[in-house]
Amino acid sequence: MSITQTFYDNLSTQYDKLFLDWQAATREQAVILNRIFADNGFDRTAQILDCACGIGTQAIGLAALGYNVTASDISDGELAEAADRAEKNGVNIRFEHADFCALSDVFSKQFDIVIAMDNALPHMLTGEALETAVMSIVGRIRRGGIFVASIRDYDSLLAEKPPYSPPYIHRTNKGQRVSFQTWVWSGDNYRLTQYIIDDEDDLQISKFVCEYRATRREELTNLLRANGCSNVVWKFPEETDFYQPIVIAKK
Repeated sequence: MSITQTFYDNLSTQYDKLFLDWQAATREQAVILNRIFADNGFDRTAQILDCACGIGTQAIGLAALGYNVTASDISDGELAEAADRAEKNGVNIRFEHADFCALSDVFSKQFDIVIAMDNALPHMLTGEALETAVMSIVGRIRRGGIFVASIRDYDSLLAEKPPYSPPYIHRTNKGQRVSFQTWVWSGDNYRLTQYIIDDEDDLQISKFVCEYRATRREELTNLLRANGCSNVVWKFPEETDFYQPIVIAKK
């Protein structure tokens, strides 16, 4: 099992603690994505594949808007959590275990829209691995369809290579919850340690470790264009209200 699978399997039951209100986030992010889809000529009849679905943050929100959503991930823990949350939200989503570097192993059909949100692509720790992922993802998009993904603003972060991310402090009815990350850099790669501190009825501290590679926008843009995308556009938080830059690539 890879470090990425282990990270998300272990984090799956606590992932929602990274949000002040996960349920509200599903609705808010679905509205943002729906606007992007509409701006690119799609309505709610579009068939969507969320190829890095996690616990269903985007997939569930989009399904609640009426989209036909298929969702996949490499983490069985997160898939189980997502399926449970989908049922509780009354939405019908097909969930599959799939590596987004080999989507054709699981999905023979193509989709109108493929998404990979929340900094999923930088889990590819080399340029070659990133290209494999891009080829796999673009291969599951119909001609005229789009790929939508979000990544951290590494173009800015690489200038300083900060050792940590600012903490999120969420006040709750029982106290507070604090989450933050430390980053140990080696070239463009870094080891991330995610801490979640629950200071409510009892003090609980959780720690999860993973690895990333800082992916520059130019590198991803060039790979998308080289693998069948005719138009690649970046949108930034001030334009979209999403917390990370978003790339939109049309096949």
